[in-house]
Amino acid sequence: MADTPTFDYLEVACDGRRATLTLNRPERLNALSAAVMAEVVAAADWFDHQPDLRVVVVAGAGRAFCAGFDIDTFAETAGPSPAGGRTAADAGRIMADALEAMAPVAVARLHGHVVGGGVVLAAACDLRVASDDTIFSIPEVDLGIPLAWGGIPRLVREIGPALTKELVMTCRPFDAAEAAAAGFLNQVVPTDGLDAAVDDLAESVASRPRVATLATKAHTNAVTSQMVGTIRSWSDADGLAAAMRDPEARDSRAAYLERLRPGKPDRS
Repeated sequence: MADTPTFDYLEVACDGRRATLTLNRPERLNALSAAVMAEVVAAADWFDHQPDLRVVVVAGAGRAFCAGFDIDTFAETAGPSPAGGRTAADAGRIMADALEAMAPVAVARLHGHVVGGGVVLAAACDLRVASDDTIFSIPEVDLGIPLAWGGIPRLVREIGPALTKELVMTCRPFDAAEAAAAGFLNQVVPTDGLDAAVDDLAESVASRPRVATLATKAHTNAVTSQMVGTIRSWSDADGLAAAMRDPEARDSRAAYLERLRPGKPDRS
């Protein structure tokens, strides 16, 4: 096994059959900047080259799994991104595609808040386990932008078109129980049992024959790709760019960010 890589914003570990990828910006609730997303892409590529690896647990350090796109980088909408792609706005799609396409099975360990791009990141994983106090939200429309990064087809795949439309257009938060009832989660467990549940699921998958296990993931993904067409999301960055120029969207975004200022009540 090659030496485990080191990253600025991720912690990666691998013992042969199993690995972990931990978003490690706890002071920012693991918000996804272009640099973070580029590191996820690099980590997924490294996992693909580990000869006995079957399962990667994707987690977030600190109080939340992921607060979504780093809103402090909204101005970074033009030019190249360390994750590649035509523009910086394409980084999230590249990240989600890389995680979903890697050969090992990705198990999302969800806790705290799972917001926007964090929901897309979780949807790009194959299996999902959440603590019962996890709160999900998709605030992109309140920010004046469409849900991008292949988020729409992935949510349609997991929870269906009607609920996808409702959750994305209304931006209302939803809890782990609703996410499980919708089919988004494999398990919901008490907070103090989250690590054990994730470990049990990861070991249950990793203990099976590697070729058959990875073929099952690849076969299932091949079927669902024909159903929802995530490849169409290559143009999501264009929708983001258009929304960034829209005056009404700018006003909505400013109002949303004002509500997030310290000392302001969170009404999102």
